[in-house]
Parts: sequence; C-alpha cells; structure tokens
Amino acid sequence: MEGGDAIDHRSHKTVKSGRGAKEKKKDRRAKKEHTRVERHNPRAFSVANIVRTQRTIQRNLDREQKKEYVPLKDRRAEEVEAPPSLVVVMGPSGVGKSTLIRSLVKMYSNHNLTTVTGPITVVTGKKRRITLFECPNDTAAMLDCAKVADLVLLCVDAKFGFEMETFEFLNVLQTHGFPKVMGVFTHLDQFRTAKNLRKTKKLLKHRFWTEIYDGAKMFYFSGVINGKYQKNEVKQLTLFVSRVKYRPLVWRNTHPYMVVDRHEDITHPNELSENPACDRSVTFYGYIRGTHMKPQMKVHLIGAGDFNMAQVSALPDPCPLPDQDKKRQSLSKKESLLFAPLSNVGAVSYDNDAVYIDIGRANYTKKENLEQNDRNADEDDDDEDENDEEELEYDSDAPAGLLKSLQDVDAGVDEKMENSTLRLFKGSKAIRAGSDDEKSNADDDSGDENRKRAQSKAELEALILPFRRRNEENDSDNDESESSEDESDDDDDGASVDDSAASKDDENSEDDDDESDDD
Repeated sequence: MEGGDAIDHRSHKTVKSGRGAKEKKKDRRAKKEHTRVERHNPRAFSVANIVRTQRTIQRNLDREQKKEYVPLKDRRAEEVEAPPSLVVVMGPSGVGKSTLIRSLVKMYSNHNLTTVTGPITVVTGKKRRITLFECPNDTAAMLDCAKVADLVLLCVDAKFGFEMETFEFLNVLQTHGFPKVMGVFTHLDQFRTAKNLRKTKKLLKHRFWTEIYDGAKMFYFSGVINGKYQKNEVKQLTLFVSRVKYRPLVWRNTHPYMVVDRHEDITHPNELSENPACDRSVTFYGYIRGTHMKPQMKVHLIGAGDFNMAQVSALPDPCPLPDQDKKRQSLSKKESLLFAPLSNVGAVSYDNDAVYIDIGRANYTKKENLEQNDRNADEDDDDEDENDEEELEYDSDAPAGLLKSLQDVDAGVDEKMENSTLRLFKGSKAIRAGSDDEKSNADDDSGDENRKRAQSKAELEALILPFRRRNEENDSDNDESESSEDESDDDDDGASVDDSAASKDDENSEDDDDESDDD
C-alpha cells in the first residue's frame, strides 16, 4: 500500500455454464412465465434416524410434563442440619444383612462393629448422614420400617432366589408410598461355573425389574473376607447411597415422627419399690423428622398406645456434621463420626448418667500360675526374675490392681452386700446388712424396758461423774508424791547395796580362814 493506493478486490462471479446454471435459467424463465410446477415428495423429507428422533420427542414431552407438576419441597430446611436419612436393610434370615451393615460402617467410619443392634448413624459426606437399621424378619417390623424408610437395601440370596418375605415387604412398601429401593444380591461365590452365574444374574434382574421398575439399581456381592464383603464391591454401593436423592412423600412431610435411638426409664426408685406396677416416666432420644413436634402433643408409641408428651427439649447432636468453616476437599477419616448407642461401638458406651467400659480379655496371671521357662538358670537370673515379679505387683487403688482384684471375686456383689457389716464406733457392736430395726422393736414391753435401762444408766453416769473427777485428781497428786519418794529411795538403795557388798566380802574371807584351820 505504497502511496495510499487502494487494492481492487475481485467480485464474485456467478457460474453461467454447467448443469446447475442451466437448471437455474430454466427455473427463472418458468417463474417469469408462471409455468413453474410445484412438486411435493413426502418421502424426500422423512426422518433420517427414527430412534434418535423418537428419543428427542420423548425428552421434549418429559420436559413439558415436569413443568405441569408443582415439585414437592422437603420440609427439612437447608440452613439447619437435616436429620439423617433412614436406610433400612431388609431381607430373609441368613442373606447377610448384618454383614452388609458392618461393611458399610467400616467403609464410612473405619470402625469395626461387634454387634448390630438398633439404629446406627454414620456421617457419609460433608453435608450428609445416614441411619442404618436392620429390619427384623417379622410382619409388624416390616410395617414399621416401611413407614419411615427413605431408602431400602433389599438383600436377596442369589443362590436360593427370591423368598416370600421379599415379596411381602415389597407389597407393604407399595401401600406406604414406595420409597427408593436398591437390590443387593449376595452369595455369588457359591456358583461353580461362570455360565450358571451369568444365567442366574439375568433371571434375577428380570424378576427384580418386574416387581419394581425397569432400570432399578442392583449390586452383586460375592465372597466374605474377615466377616465383611470385598472392599471394591462395598465402595460401589457407598457411592450410590451417598449420592441418591430422595423424593419427599406427602404423608411424611405433613406429620412429625421419630425413630428412637435409645430410651431410659426415669421413674423414681421409691415409687417402684412401693408399687412395681405404677405408671412409668420414660425418656426417648432420637431425631425428629417431618414437621415440628410440640409439648402436650399426643403421640402413638408403637405396640403400647397413645400417650401425652410432658416435655420436648433439644439436645446436642450426638453425630454432628463436620465443621464447615474449614476448607477442605474431602472428608477425612478422623472426622467421620459414628453413633450407635445399642451396638457397643468400641470399648466405651455412654449413657445419660454413666459411662460403661468394656475391658474385653484383659486378664492378669497370678504368680503361682506362671510356668518357669528356664529352670536351670543361674542364681543371678533367679534374682532378676524375683525383682521383675516385685515390679509387677500392682497397687490395689490403681486401675490394674482393681482389675486384678475383680478377677479373684468368688461371690456376687449382692451376696457380699447381704453379708456385709458396719461398725460406727471402735468398741460398738457391728451392724449386719439386712437386719431390720422394726423386727427388734416389735415387742413393746421389751422396748420400754430397754428405754428404762438406758435412762437409769444415764442418771447413774451423771451422779458418778463428779466423784470420778475427784478421784482422778487425787490419783494424779498421789502419783506425783510417789515419784518424789521413789527418787529418794533410789539414793538410799545405792548406799545399802555397797554396804551389803562389803559385808558379803567379809563373810567370804571368814569362811576361807575356817577352811584353812580345819586342814
């Protein structure tokens, strides 16, 4: 662009030769002359891909139908910590329900459960908790679990197949809103051939989808290692349990209900001793779900009836969510909490007014029961062993000494309490446990005589007291005079002893002279 000269660009030239140009010329000429014929071929504009078009139409229809329904909102507020979702593990006896719960708890919280009893609450994420509950193999328990379950893990023995309890529980779920259901098929390691395993999986999937819906999630667990399922299989289940979304049911959204974690009888002991059949005062602890619960409301206790609540109070969360102030990418295992008051988690179990410690197999061997390993050792080694044994002696007040003393207990605490005695003063008579003062004072005459004797004895003591004091003063004076006389007598005794010694010497000398004369 020297000298500011503009560059001339070539303009587009239309094609004026060829088949396309000839057709366009004919079309323009026919259009001007109004002799153009409109052709409509319906097959020329048909759908190229039928399956894709069908999916697109179905998706658009689903989106339009979602707009027609008002979505149900969960009554649990997002800004407040929501109660844990209840996951019910159901299945016939022997399918591995307890093993599944132990495996899930181990994966989430790294705790080993000894017994699976009652609700077990565990933290599964930054903002999520679940409560695992094993459904007993009973119709009444199935009804109760179906009313409160948010997610159901339906355990089926793949080797045996579906049982009657499974179909009964599915029927109960249908009458209570049908929550989310996932299938867990166990005992797959009992199949000998892979062909038979594939065939059984296909049949079970078809039957399971027929009962629930097509596409229901299923998980396959093979063998058990150290009392738990394989880690990779349990990990796949935990991912789905942690991410599943629950659709709130209408009845649960409009009614308050609570799954009791633990209970405690707070009736006064005096009332129980007077009347064992008296009305009890019981405290229930648990998470309230649904709407709010207020005092003086009438609640229905399953299996017992309707009762009025005396008081409702909010307690600290026994299994809180991790601290949200800290910025982190994942939930560390140190912060994974577990709350299972009825399952004896670890060695310590907490109660409202007590803490129970399970010592397990902590035994202390007695010295007489120890076997000597080296009998031909030197004396030095024997001395060292004796010193070691002396070091192993525990203080009775120390924890180890207390545990050692508990091992030697032959009788129970109640038997020892019945035979125990109490002595108030040093010279008084010991009082034995179980003795009743009312029995000793049953006879009125003997009681009056005892009172009279005690009264007369007190009067005599009052009369004798001044004389006793006077005698004590005289005795003290006499003791002083006697001590002074004893000192003077000691001096006289010394002189007399010397004189007696001299006289004895004279007598001895005279005896010697007499003997010599006789000779």
